[in-house]
Amino acid sequence: MAARGAARSRTTDEAILDLGAVELRDRLARGALRAVDLTQASLERIERREPELRAWAWLDGEHALAQARALDAHRGTGRPIGPLHGLPVGVKDIIDTAGMPTENGCPLDRGRVPTRDAFVVERLKAAGAVVMGKTVTTELAYLQPGPTRNPVNPAHTPGGSSSGSAAAVAAGMVPLAIGTQTGGSVIRPAAYCGITGFKPSFGAIPRTGILSQSPSLDTVGVFARSIEDAALLAELLFGHDPGDRATSPAPPPRLLSTALAGPPVTPMLAFVRPPGWADAAPETHAAMRELTGALGQQCFEVTLPAAFDEAVEIRERINFAEMAKCCFAYERRGRDLLGTATLAAIDAGKAVLARDYLAALDWPNILNAALGPVFDRCDAILTPSTPGPAPRGLESTGSSIFNGVWTLCGTPAITLPLLESENGLPMGVQLVGRPGDDARLLRTARWLATQALAAGGEGDDG
Repeated sequence: MAARGAARSRTTDEAILDLGAVELRDRLARGALRAVDLTQASLERIERREPELRAWAWLDGEHALAQARALDAHRGTGRPIGPLHGLPVGVKDIIDTAGMPTENGCPLDRGRVPTRDAFVVERLKAAGAVVMGKTVTTELAYLQPGPTRNPVNPAHTPGGSSSGSAAAVAAGMVPLAIGTQTGGSVIRPAAYCGITGFKPSFGAIPRTGILSQSPSLDTVGVFARSIEDAALLAELLFGHDPGDRATSPAPPPRLLSTALAGPPVTPMLAFVRPPGWADAAPETHAAMRELTGALGQQCFEVTLPAAFDEAVEIRERINFAEMAKCCFAYERRGRDLLGTATLAAIDAGKAVLARDYLAALDWPNILNAALGPVFDRCDAILTPSTPGPAPRGLESTGSSIFNGVWTLCGTPAITLPLLESENGLPMGVQLVGRPGDDARLLRTARWLATQALAAGGEGDDG
């Protein structure tokens, strides 16, 4: 990590970092908390935990504090402040930041400093966020593991490819962070680290200025410690950008207010055993049986149509073929400097026939048509976030088999830290919504989290 201007003295109360982003936003807006104090607290937490966790690819404490001082000065003028005023946010290191290194987790991009901000970074700055620095990504946002460790147990992987963003939020270094998902790179690390990860509908958040691995699949997502915090950040990032043809000129949904509102009727969930279910850990099977049993009549089981048996292979075919094209310049510049996992994917993509790739692009429409009758009967699909808790060791980022199918379909998905493994590691519960129904999914997720909290409280009292 390139770090300068780290916290020099512990003069702030790190306890404020235990507050949610929405509460911090309100305190900052009232003037009950200064942006510089919150940023200083974040830097002190980073200074204390970063040597072990290694969540940051680049951090300049003085630059972060300069942003915070400017925000405090602006607020002192009495002029309007942004909806993220003073909130520190981590940004995955495949997202361009003007004047900050963006090295894509790749030695071939070492020293690369963009001159323009990505769309999402422009949005962050316009909203008054403090861009704390760049969080670690796996190489070119694929599977080659980076140095980041899991904050819950550093002997285990934090997942990938948005490993630094997940770890930074889980460790309380920042209340919010941005990542991306092409297979399971938001949902999986969030589940492994025990936080909330939200992958919106495909095309909801523009990807302009972000490394392209697979344009048909790449999706921007957010990390937070609660559903409302995730909604706060995601709502500010939704929008249309002519530079990203996946986006459309439609008004963004009211994610936060919808998430905070109670559902008009008690939600109904459809439990799905996703492709790869048979290989999931026994404790995953047991946990889902217990959860669906506790939901009673508000949950029914549904079997995915047979077409989904091919979904994992189809998603990989698209991913590999597009990765071979998008990473061609890297391979040409220095194939011998790329990791084995990255090269394997590129080489697999070269072997995909054009006929098979073009046919694979038809599958999202086919699968979503098959999902239509399921969503007609429920508010969201309920399924595990991962086959099991975070694997031990850093040689792998874990399996995304329970995530990729939903990335292929472009459906919104969220993971909630509702379960725990026998060894104390978090296990996520994943909810999936109809494409474009992001606000409803967040509202349903908050209802489920509230139900789980109430059930946990009753158990404690008993």
